[in-house]
Amino acid sequence: MRFLNVNRRPSLLAQITLLITVVILVSTVLVCILFSAMIDEIVEKYVGKQAMTVAKLASEDKMIVKAFKNKNPSEQIQPVAEKIRKTTGADYVTIANDKGIRYSHPNSSYIGKHTKTSNEASLKEHQSIIYKGKGISGFAIKAKTPIWDSRGNVIGVSSVGFLVSNIEKQINDYRIKIIKLSCIPFLIGAFGAYFIARRVKRLIFGLEPEEISFLFKEKEATLESIRDATVTVNVEKYVTSMNRRARELFGHLQIGGEIKNARLGQLIDQAIEKQRVYSNQSLVLDGQQYILDLSPIVRKKEVQGIVLTIRTLSQIEELTEEISKIKMFSDNLRAQNHEFLNKLNVIYGLLKLKKYEHVMQMISSEVKERQDIISFLMSSVKDPLIAACLLGKINRSKELDVTLEIDQDSNLTSTLDIEDAKNVVSILGNLIDNALEAVREHKGNVLVSFTDVGNDLIFEVEDNGQGISKEVENMIFIDGYTTKKGENHGIGLTIVKRSVELLKGELYISKSMLQGARFTLVIPKLLNNEKEESI
Repeated sequence: MRFLNVNRRPSLLAQITLLITVVILVSTVLVCILFSAMIDEIVEKYVGKQAMTVAKLASEDKMIVKAFKNKNPSEQIQPVAEKIRKTTGADYVTIANDKGIRYSHPNSSYIGKHTKTSNEASLKEHQSIIYKGKGISGFAIKAKTPIWDSRGNVIGVSSVGFLVSNIEKQINDYRIKIIKLSCIPFLIGAFGAYFIARRVKRLIFGLEPEEISFLFKEKEATLESIRDATVTVNVEKYVTSMNRRARELFGHLQIGGEIKNARLGQLIDQAIEKQRVYSNQSLVLDGQQYILDLSPIVRKKEVQGIVLTIRTLSQIEELTEEISKIKMFSDNLRAQNHEFLNKLNVIYGLLKLKKYEHVMQMISSEVKERQDIISFLMSSVKDPLIAACLLGKINRSKELDVTLEIDQDSNLTSTLDIEDAKNVVSILGNLIDNALEAVREHKGNVLVSFTDVGNDLIFEVEDNGQGISKEVENMIFIDGYTTKKGENHGIGLTIVKRSVELLKGELYISKSMLQGARFTLVIPKLLNNEKEESI
């Protein structure tokens, strides 16, 4: 069975770079096509005008006009026409009489024969024309103009042509130059796209959009789950955000509303001015006494806002009852501290030995593991509260030096309302905590799997601990029963039992394939629909 091998899409850096590069490439290609079309048109017009200039030059040549009176005009006309052709670079210069008989042609075998193209426009209508057509030499841009004698009579036609094949070679040379020049802005644009994308990536702390979305949901879920009232205000003392507990305590206070309490306003001003945290400040709001903490939000050495954490005195009293749990947290911190100190010692030793590649591998492994976990939870768990719970338990397992694995085939696309999600988190959290404690001494394994295929949501938590005997199985859901030593134990599975009942679910205990205990939680999907119908 495989675990936590999530396929990742191309990174945001790659996507932005590719998008901008493609836009630049398409723009460059379109510009090249446009310039190529313009060059074709310009060159054809230019060549046509040049052909007409040469044709008129030949038609006005005195030696050519005079030769028409000779018995064999081609003897004098052919050398002159060839000289003009070679001087001007034309592919052919043809002189024909009013009957269409050629007196000159680059290929002397065609002299004395009829022209294949019509000369009526020049001979009968006395027009000078430019056109593109096919002759005996191939496709060419041609110019024809009448030849006049001294008495104003049309005695022949001067025809000049530039072969299209030769013109295309010239145009292709221009195209190659355009493509070469276009490569410069394209390369500049591609490098610019990369640096722009890298800057965007830096501004969002190297996170991918999916990771930002998940972290935002996780932050929102975390904020909403905080039992203290949390309110964020800007430097103008307007509320910018508040969690559910704050909305419950201060129903009149809305996002965008102004803080008008004078005492609270003074505390906010002090926190902004001194850029320091104020803790356990006494405050009376609406006749009720509260304990207040103020934490400034600092960006570029300037305070952008203040986070207010507000607790009622009753909450303080409840907190004092939980002081005994601090010892457990301190144990966890010691475990985490021990883990990180070991890793830091290894890194320090590798640096001293100049084993930089091993250091990079070790750091990369740690970073990749974190990113893989987040990516997997984003793609497999739609409910943010459940995802946040699983992420927290993974971190907890690392502190305890216990292996917590999530089945890669697990998937949870269903969403629950906030109360049902909280109950699921309560059940799942307690079951995972118990499994971690069960394998803690021998650094064992805990496996979590879940699915919503079918009509139920199914969660399984199993371990390779000692398992649960039938005797213990019959008593573990009794209030206060525990197999752990010390006080403040025996309430976890009681909470689980109550939460399962609220969800109208079932909890089964069996032997795990890992040789420990397996807890299977089954929750009907119809729960949400039933609630909606009863409202």
